[in-house]
Amino acid sequence: MSETFTPRPYQTDAIHALTAGWQSEQNRLAVVLPTGAGKTVVFANLIKGMREQLGRKRALVIAHREELIEQAAAKIRAVCPDLKVGIVKAERNHHRFMDVVVASVQTLAVKRRREAIQDIGMIVVDECHHAAAATYRTVLEHFGAWRGVPTAGFTATMTRGDGDLGAIWQKVVYTLDILDMIRDGYLCDVTGKRVVVEGLDLDKVKSRAGDLQDGQLGQALDDSGAAGVVASAYKDFASDRPGVVFTPTVATAQSMTAALKAAGIPAATVWGDMPRDERAQALKRYEAGDVQVLSNCMVLTEGFDAPWTSCVVIARPTKSAGLYCQMAGRGLRLHPGKENALILDVMGASTRHKLASIVDLTAKEISEPSESRSLRELADDAAQAAAFAAAEWEDIDLFHQSPIRWLRTDGGTWFVPMTKSVFLFLMRGSEPGLYRVRRWDAGMGVRPPQPDPEAPLAEAMRWTEEQARRLVRPAYLSREASYRTRPPSSAQRSWCRFKRVSIPPGSTAGDVSDLMDIYTASLALRGYRTTRRAA
Repeated sequence: MSETFTPRPYQTDAIHALTAGWQSEQNRLAVVLPTGAGKTVVFANLIKGMREQLGRKRALVIAHREELIEQAAAKIRAVCPDLKVGIVKAERNHHRFMDVVVASVQTLAVKRRREAIQDIGMIVVDECHHAAAATYRTVLEHFGAWRGVPTAGFTATMTRGDGDLGAIWQKVVYTLDILDMIRDGYLCDVTGKRVVVEGLDLDKVKSRAGDLQDGQLGQALDDSGAAGVVASAYKDFASDRPGVVFTPTVATAQSMTAALKAAGIPAATVWGDMPRDERAQALKRYEAGDVQVLSNCMVLTEGFDAPWTSCVVIARPTKSAGLYCQMAGRGLRLHPGKENALILDVMGASTRHKLASIVDLTAKEISEPSESRSLRELADDAAQAAAFAAAEWEDIDLFHQSPIRWLRTDGGTWFVPMTKSVFLFLMRGSEPGLYRVRRWDAGMGVRPPQPDPEAPLAEAMRWTEEQARRLVRPAYLSREASYRTRPPSSAQRSWCRFKRVSIPPGSTAGDVSDLMDIYTASLALRGYRTTRRAA
């Protein structure tokens, strides 16, 4: 077997998850792998590993499009050259004496065609998010999916608007996130950019089954002149990138192609019902580089393998994260010389619809899209923010537990007031969880200690509190000092009126003392930070 088709670690894990699930008496199991993860390699190796268990029975692979059928058959032959692989679709009927039958679901929907295929001991469904359709149910029931025959479904997205997938698949036994594949070097990183069409009013486009209607959406795009805006954006941001444009209708795909050509970008249109030879020719021209951009009416969401693609234009705005992943995923495969992918998201100037974007490529919690940050960078930003947030909660707990009167400026810096004109504060260090101690006084400003080490929070707090105890009487530092429960003094009230510091009703002398110290420290640190930025 060629080294190219040796399973990657995650592919092996997916195979093990399926076989272990079948042993637990659940037979209709699904695997969710991102576009580019090599699901055909997974089920080809799965079939190879099941040969002994199958005995004289055969494996059946079900797909719904010609490209998927041909790809599946070719990959199984490459992974398992000793197996006989036949194709059943339309006029082709090669199932006799075959170890593996790769078949079109449309052909199997014909009763006499499926009844002619015997001895099926294992079923694989490619793009299994389609399996809620009645044709799939009929075929799967016929071949024993509800009678214990091991059945595996593979897809990049387990979402579908018109069916109950939960009634088909008992469990998703393995899933892999796009972001994990990017981090592990199996997919390239991706950046998103908004392409705003001022005249595009998506609010007038009705929804059907949870997403924007194709016909109305296509009309809105054409009426707004979106094709010209897309062509201009492509020329500005992706002039050296081969790419694909996804549109909701054939007419919109054709208008996109015309606008791209007018902008000097070689382009071609492909759609589902175009003559097979013409579509194959267009794909060959794209592979050869004679065509830079393929504009399509949703025909390239599945079974399209062109890893050199480095730009994807989502000119089919969608509320479906699953559909967005299918479209965007076409640009994420690795290819020599390809550093990253660019997603151009077409949208109106404003919309009430929550449209999918590159943050929907991952299930991980990340921040809002940013045109200056890639998906991986956004994830890193979110992870760092989460680390700071976790540290912040830890900070609050430690500071509140201390007997020393720690306060916080309006900018979030913790400090210990020692007199009205002197305090010690903690400044974050070079890494999360590390801090430096600083002293401020009215005459000298901010000064570091000598030496000036970074230390974990607990150690930095301990050193600060020890210094404070040496310089200030304990009553001033303590949270429990008796004066703190008294009413505010007239001097305190006058000071607050002069500084315009509001005193909440019911405040004690201690509360007002804290307000005064927070005001002074906040003002001092704002000046310190301004000076540092200027320097």
